[in-house]
Amino acid sequence: MNEKMKNKENQSAYMKLYTTLKNQIIEGIYIFGDRMPSKRTIAEDFCVSVITVQHAYEMLCDEGYVESVQRSGYYVSYKRDNWFSTNDNAIENTHKILEPIETGDFPFSVLSKAMRKVITVYGENILNKSPNTGCQELKIALSSYLARNRGIVVDTQQIVIGSGAEYLYGLIIQLLGKVMSYAIENPSYEKIRNIYYVYGIRYDMLKMGAEGISTSELRRTSANVLHITPYNSFPSGITATVSKKKEYVSWAKDRKGYIIEDDFDSEFTLSSKSEDTVFSLAPERVIYVNTFSKTISPSMRLGYMIIPKPLVKTFYKRLGFYSCSVPIFDQYVLAELIESGEFERHINRTRRRLRQEKGKNKN
Repeated sequence: MNEKMKNKENQSAYMKLYTTLKNQIIEGIYIFGDRMPSKRTIAEDFCVSVITVQHAYEMLCDEGYVESVQRSGYYVSYKRDNWFSTNDNAIENTHKILEPIETGDFPFSVLSKAMRKVITVYGENILNKSPNTGCQELKIALSSYLARNRGIVVDTQQIVIGSGAEYLYGLIIQLLGKVMSYAIENPSYEKIRNIYYVYGIRYDMLKMGAEGISTSELRRTSANVLHITPYNSFPSGITATVSKKKEYVSWAKDRKGYIIEDDFDSEFTLSSKSEDTVFSLAPERVIYVNTFSKTISPSMRLGYMIIPKPLVKTFYKRLGFYSCSVPIFDQYVLAELIESGEFERHINRTRRRLRQEKGKNKN
């Protein structure tokens, strides 16, 4: 058996083990505070290697299901029904201001190759006007990529292409309406506040706790739209745990409201698997937003949002007349990068490099 086949089998083993243990925690077989079985016990029970168990536990730690206590083991940190039972303390805005992580540009040779191929394949069609919500080729590529990598399964009709997050925020405000009351993280990315201010939107600033927005702050606000950046929130650097993500969902359902999930930068998680999205937990309550300014280049002003199915008809009726703000050539190029696998290979290379750099810094 060659080395590639062995690596594939090992990855399959720890992913299966990760999924099994995660489901046991969610179902309450192991509850908050419980000590998880030792790596050796799990290895014997599931007939896998201790290394496989180590990988699975590391992923559970990355996702916030368990935490590692030195010389003691792994303990369940996932809390069920967090929205009703937890009262985490808010922390003051004394976070160290983060600088954006330099991840390295997308390989220009790969990008130029994709551009040449698009020109050859599509010819003069690159001069055509894009469909209003984006070209079908890119939507199909995105829907396939999201299903493979993010656990997001959507129809192409739910995907709207636009020139960056700022443009898409404006569409969301028009979709949900200015009568809605909004809440955002405190601290948060300045542009988010600026856009709501320009549109005349009333919003509350909710203080962050160690795991995300404080429970007491969520209870305090009268808002029914919650704007979050659950991964590596800027400038606090806080990543919401899985318990906190489920709390956000409970909040939205209780308020009959919506969550705007800005998933910027999450592709560059140091984990060996992608972060679970809030959208995947409640696709009927979450508007998902992401861009390619970090993963490919800031000059590629291309982003997308996913609309919950219950809002699709309203969007097309109210905003379907808007022309797409992204040239169709750029859309074809991105579709080619995704379909060829070059985009995912770049993401995986960058993750490996970031993990290696983190390991060197520890040493």
